[in-house]
Amino acid sequence: MKITFLGATRTVTGSCYLLEVGGHKFLVDCGMFQGSKLIKALNEKEFLFHPGEIEAVVLTHAHVDHSGLLPKLVKEGFRGPIYCTKSTEELCSILLPDSAHIQEGEAEYANRKGMRAGKKIVEPLFTVDDAARALHLFKLRSFGEAFNVVPGVTVTFRVAGHILGSAFVEMSVNEGDKKTRLIFTGDIRLLRRRGQHRPADSERPAAGRGDGLSRSGIHLRQPHP
Repeated sequence: MKITFLGATRTVTGSCYLLEVGGHKFLVDCGMFQGSKLIKALNEKEFLFHPGEIEAVVLTHAHVDHSGLLPKLVKEGFRGPIYCTKSTEELCSILLPDSAHIQEGEAEYANRKGMRAGKKIVEPLFTVDDAARALHLFKLRSFGEAFNVVPGVTVTFRVAGHILGSAFVEMSVNEGDKKTRLIFTGDIRLLRRRGQHRPADSERPAAGRGDGLSRSGIHLRQPHP
């Protein structure tokens, strides 16, 4: 097994992990870089993998720093399933087309200015059509439901409490006689808010320790009286 960290390193946005297991490749998250112009320029760079070789994406939650480059991934050749919870899919059905509309608007504005200066045509990072095609690939899974991503890899979504539908990923990787348990947190909230859903036993991580933990973001909240 090989894990490559492609985002959320030296910055908190652009979450994306490439996992390679037994000749199969898949991603955990495919997020957009946000922040300064220097950071946002990373979105324009080519992926450090061939999108057509990626077999699946496991999505922790809907925030665009975790999901925002899915339309670009599809635009460049990805055709596999995107696994997420129902609420994550519902939020992405709003956020991804909206983000694409912004990309189209910014490209149109740049081209209006650029025409007068004789600059090259600017293409949007991705379009509303690309976002729609990405949404057609979403496959819904429930919290506590184990499912296969690629041969030898089983994933279960557990409640993260960050936003509606957010999950951390409990992953079991079987390679011959070797079994590895990994946790990808996405963004998590450490303290429950009043009235917030209390996870059932099936939504909590299984007992025992993981062999690896990848932590994207932890949101601390003071308890309310």
